[in-house]
Amino acid sequence: MNGWRYGLLGILLGFWGGLAQASWPGSIAPELAEAVQESVGSGELPGVVLQVEQAGETFQHVAGWRAVVPAAEVMTEAGPVRPLRARLGALVIASLANRGQSDAIAGTRPPPNVPGGYPVLASRPLPVLTGLDVLRRDGFALLQGRRVGLITNHTGLARDRTSAIDLLQAAPGVSLLALFSPEHGIRGELDRDGITDSRDEKSGLPVHSLYGERRAPTAEQMNSIDTLVFDIQDIGCRFYTYVSTMTLAMEAAAKAGKRFVVLDRPNPIGGQKVQGPLREGGFAFIAAHDLPLRHGLTAGELARLIASERQWNLDLEVVRCENWRRSQWFDETGLPWINPSPNMRSLEAAALYPGIGLLEFTNISVGRGTDAPFLMVGAPWIDADALAQDLTALDLPGVRIMPVQFTPNASTHAQTLCHGVRFTVTHREELDSLALGSALASALCRGYPAAFDIKNLNKLLLHAESAAAWRAGAPGSQVRATWHRDERLFMLRRRPFLLYK
Repeated sequence: MNGWRYGLLGILLGFWGGLAQASWPGSIAPELAEAVQESVGSGELPGVVLQVEQAGETFQHVAGWRAVVPAAEVMTEAGPVRPLRARLGALVIASLANRGQSDAIAGTRPPPNVPGGYPVLASRPLPVLTGLDVLRRDGFALLQGRRVGLITNHTGLARDRTSAIDLLQAAPGVSLLALFSPEHGIRGELDRDGITDSRDEKSGLPVHSLYGERRAPTAEQMNSIDTLVFDIQDIGCRFYTYVSTMTLAMEAAAKAGKRFVVLDRPNPIGGQKVQGPLREGGFAFIAAHDLPLRHGLTAGELARLIASERQWNLDLEVVRCENWRRSQWFDETGLPWINPSPNMRSLEAAALYPGIGLLEFTNISVGRGTDAPFLMVGAPWIDADALAQDLTALDLPGVRIMPVQFTPNASTHAQTLCHGVRFTVTHREELDSLALGSALASALCRGYPAAFDIKNLNKLLLHAESAAAWRAGAPGSQVRATWHRDERLFMLRRRPFLLYK
């Protein structure tokens, strides 16, 4: 009773394992502190004396302020610990509910001079659930009595890594009759064209390839089913073809009068930014709809936008993710990272992909056939030091550029020593991979006009004016600036179809 030995935060962390951090949403902190003080003053928590004081140096990593209670009164469960933590838990939850979870879980330390800097003890962000997780939790009610064809691959996993194939096949009241596979096959292991039909060894189900002689389910393949379900992890870039598979399957379902269900998944590189020009021309498998290169949408949101803009008469259902926010990157979701394709091996590569992937069909290597695809580029005829210096001088935000040499064992320049540059993302929120891609294309066109083969420079960009400007020697920043109008227009177009904040 002679001193204050334990902060309230320490007590809660010691006895209430659900709390892991303190945060300070200014709009909630005073309200919560007043509510706690009112509970103590009202006698709800006998034996507890509450004091708010500035924390010492040892608490700076978790709190700017702390509430304390006499140590002798709280060291046993027989004392007021249990009612104290229960009451505080209820107050925290009420505060979060009243003000909004996304505001409450701030996760940043306030300036030490913030008036009334009471801490809010916030729970960890709720785990993100994919559409598959939600469907499973809800007892597969949406698919009860349905005859299902499942479009999926190795990325169609629940949080516990159980596959969508296994879950739907075992779900009571659901008849899973056929599987459909996208580019890279049902197991995501094939990196070639012409994937043929097969049979899944584990489930025994037929696997109809949608990356072979056909790109959409046929009427015959859909005869026995009444519902197509799509569950594949996209990467957030227009020329990544899984969304093209979804688009063609939606069109086939609309024509055949079948229901189409998207089990949604987060956009791995976030849902806030839109970058790059809109597609010119009509449908292409690497550009199934009029989208910017980085669209910032989930597969479910894309399905809603595409079905509406194509004016399809489609029975479309999107099973939304839960607890995902547009600001979140994939490594903030708690979901298991599974390489969505053989060469998409990290979130860093996914962040760079919209810009670096643009050059795939030219005569430079983008790192395929190495352990770092899309993290470096090169060719036998590049001066690595000069290119690194030219790009570094542009002071592009969020990325560090270093000279490198490598020998791919496959793809462009296989078994040939390449000189080029390697990219390291230093701040992903500042990174503009399209600005980087534009700068790289411009530097190659200006620095290597004889060696750099520009005939396929527009194959993935699909914006002839920009490709022509690079060929003419325009700076990358100048070309990048011409895309801002398309980006603003698409932000407006996509707004009615957003499912997440």
